[in-house]
Amino acid sequence: MKSIALKEKEVVDLLIKLVKAKSYPGIPNQEAEVVEVLDRYLREQGIKASIIEVKDGRPNLIASLQGPNPGPHLLFCGHTDTVPPNLQGSDDQFSPKVAKGRLFGRGTADMKGALASMAVAMGILRDNDLLQKGKVSFAAVIDEEMASLGVEDLILKGFRADGAVVGEPTCNRIAIGHKGLEWLQIDFLGRAAHGGTPQSGINAISAAAHFIFLVEKELIPSFKKRKDPILGYPAINMGTISGGDQPSTVAAQCTLKLDRRWVSTETIEQVFYDIENLLERVRKERPGLKTKVSRVPGGMATMIHGPLTIDKRHPLVKAASKALRDCGMKRASYTVFPAWTDGALLSREAKIPTIIWGPGELNYAHSPQESIRLEEVIMAVKLYTLAALHFTGSE
Repeated sequence: MKSIALKEKEVVDLLIKLVKAKSYPGIPNQEAEVVEVLDRYLREQGIKASIIEVKDGRPNLIASLQGPNPGPHLLFCGHTDTVPPNLQGSDDQFSPKVAKGRLFGRGTADMKGALASMAVAMGILRDNDLLQKGKVSFAAVIDEEMASLGVEDLILKGFRADGAVVGEPTCNRIAIGHKGLEWLQIDFLGRAAHGGTPQSGINAISAAAHFIFLVEKELIPSFKKRKDPILGYPAINMGTISGGDQPSTVAAQCTLKLDRRWVSTETIEQVFYDIENLLERVRKERPGLKTKVSRVPGGMATMIHGPLTIDKRHPLVKAASKALRDCGMKRASYTVFPAWTDGALLSREAKIPTIIWGPGELNYAHSPQESIRLEEVIMAVKLYTLAALHFTGSE
């Protein structure tokens, strides 16, 4: 195999430009500036990218390299949007700063570090004529932090590959799965009455409390029977609750929002059945009470946000593991990603076997101290390049 020049300064410079390009919700053409930066870099490497508008001036970017001989098709995929800057952050999160080997700024970890590494890996493959078999594509997609409009558009337009790497921050460890995600809203509708005669009303807050009690006493313990061999146990979290008008009035309404993480031993139908089954018991004890279960708006577009798993023996996992060994790690380190990603849609909807694998630490994402170790970003360039060569059979 030819030696690989890592282009250390190049990937850091590109990452700085990506961080300076704001791409959080509420700004016009939210991710367009990030796409411009990536497109300019790829063109400088002799790689032509397609820019496809998904919604309201918000584009996906797709670029591909084709080897001279047939072989598997690998996709590098990352999202271009970020969460907004933290209000409590005193520093400008879009003026990246380097300190103690880390680059600080919004999106460094989630996930512009991986975007920079993927783009530079594409450049290395192109510059050194390394890709002799198969195909490698790079997709920079919009809206992962909200409804995943970008990757849905990619899938609905027919994109397919034999394997995919989604570069969410895993400290360059190979994540072979993550749980599915549902954000659910439950509305309890009772009947108002004077606080002095509560028996005349139906207290929606009390109904919500009863439901939470049943979740904790019965539903959560039942999760022990649904352990996933890769993902572990399902989980549920009560996130927000609000209701009532004033202390002296029986609450006529209450709204509960919860986070439900589900695993491959469950179905989406079971997720909703669990909730409805407990609500039915709550209603039976309160004749006249009404309840409504719905998805929290903005949490998804059209595709189910299910769980992701991949077998450790899959050629993609083997290719990534070999890349890690090439870089000095004697034994591959597998993990499970704690958050949901676009990888689940690629895996479940497009049937593309997918791993989550990228530089950065998730606990820094979305925080005023968001940052990434530059050493990891540089290493990711080499890992992505080697994995592409191993997976396509070009080594």
